[in-house]
Amino acid sequence: MKALAALPLEVRQYLLVTGNYWAFTLTDGALRMLVVLHFHALGYTPLEIAALFLFYEIFGVITNLVGGYLGARLGLNRTMNIGLALQVIALLVLTVPTAWLTVPLVMGAQAISGIAKDLNKMSAKSSIKLLVPDTEQGTLYKWVAILTGSKNALKGVGFFLGGMLLATVGFKGAMLVMAAVLGAVWMSSVIFLKKDLGKAKAKPKFRDVLSKSRAINILSAARMFLFGARDVWFVIALPVYLSAVFGWDFWLVGGFMASWVIGYGIVQSIAPSITRTRSGQAPDGRAALIWALLLAGLPAGIALGLEFGYPPQIVLIGGLWVFGALFAINSSLHSYLIVSYAKDDGVSLDVGFYYMSNAMGRLIGTLLSGWVYQAYGLEACLWISSLFVTIAAMISIALPRHTQA
Repeated sequence: MKALAALPLEVRQYLLVTGNYWAFTLTDGALRMLVVLHFHALGYTPLEIAALFLFYEIFGVITNLVGGYLGARLGLNRTMNIGLALQVIALLVLTVPTAWLTVPLVMGAQAISGIAKDLNKMSAKSSIKLLVPDTEQGTLYKWVAILTGSKNALKGVGFFLGGMLLATVGFKGAMLVMAAVLGAVWMSSVIFLKKDLGKAKAKPKFRDVLSKSRAINILSAARMFLFGARDVWFVIALPVYLSAVFGWDFWLVGGFMASWVIGYGIVQSIAPSITRTRSGQAPDGRAALIWALLLAGLPAGIALGLEFGYPPQIVLIGGLWVFGALFAINSSLHSYLIVSYAKDDGVSLDVGFYYMSNAMGRLIGTLLSGWVYQAYGLEACLWISSLFVTIAAMISIALPRHTQA
C-alpha cells in the first residue's frame, strides 16, 4: 500500500480506471457467454439468440453518443460509476426464475448492460488521454495498448468464467456472484476516483456529439466495418457452430472462446513493439491501411478451406488464431489513433463518437451473425467478414500520415 501511495496521482488514477475496466470486462464477457450457451441449451435458434443482443448493441450506439456528451459535462468519474452501477442492475434483473426469462425481459437487461458497457469503455479510454502529455505519443500508445489488450484478455477469461459458472452454479447463481463482486468494485470507485476527471472547461452543447474532425470521421467509418467483420462470425455463428457441429460442451466452447480472446488481448498489449517503425515514430494512417490489408483475405481463405472439405478443426481453429493476432494489431492501432486524434478539452466527445461507430459495427455484425449463419452457414459469415475488412482498408487510405501533420 505504501508503494502504491508513493506513485504519481496520474498513475494511481490510471490503475484505478484500469481496475474498474477489468472488473467490468470480466462480468461483460461472462454474461455474453452465459446468455448464448444458456438460451442455446433452451432450444433458441441462432437468429433468436442474436435478437437477445439487439438492444445491447442498439443502446451501445446511443450511449456512446450521449455518453461522450455527459462525460464532457459531468466528468468521466461519474459516467464510469454510472456504468458500473447499471451493470449490477442488469445482472440482478436476470436472477428471476427461469419461467420469467422471457425474450423482452432478457432484451431489456441486455439494453441496460449495453449502456453500462459503453459508458465504462468510453470513460476508460478517454481518461488515458488526460493522464499522458501530448508530447509523449509513444507512452500514450503503450498505455492504450495495455488497457485495451488487458481488457480483451480478461474478456476471454470472462467467456471461460461464464461457461464454468453455468456448469457449476447455474444461470441464476452466476448472476448473483457477479453482481456481488461488481457491487464492491463500484463502491471503491465512488470513493477513490478523481471527481473532475475529463470535465470540459467549456460546457459543450448537444450538437457537439457529432465530430467535426475529418480524421476522426474516417477512422470511425473504418472501425465500424472492422468490428462488423469480427462479430459477423464471432458473436453467434462460432459458438453455435462449435456446439452444434463439433459437439463441444459448455466447458469446451467457453474455453476456446476464452483462449482466443485472451490471446487476442495479449497481442494487443504488445502491438506497440510489433508496429514500431525504424524512426521510432508512433504509427499513423498508413500503418492502419497496411495491417487491414494483411487481414482482409484471411476469413475468405478459411471459408474456402471449409468449402473444399479440408479438416474443419484444423482450418477453422488454426485460421481463427491467425485472424485473432492480425485483428488485435488492427484494433490496437485504431484505439491509439482515436485517443491521439481526440482534442484534450472534452475528449470524451470525440472518443464517444468513435465508439458509437464501433457499437454500430457490432450491431451490424451481431444481426448478420445470427441471420446469415442460420440461412447460409458459417462460410457465408466468413465471406462477409473478408468483405468488411477490405472496406475498412479502403477507407483507411484517407487517414492522415505523419507527413501531413
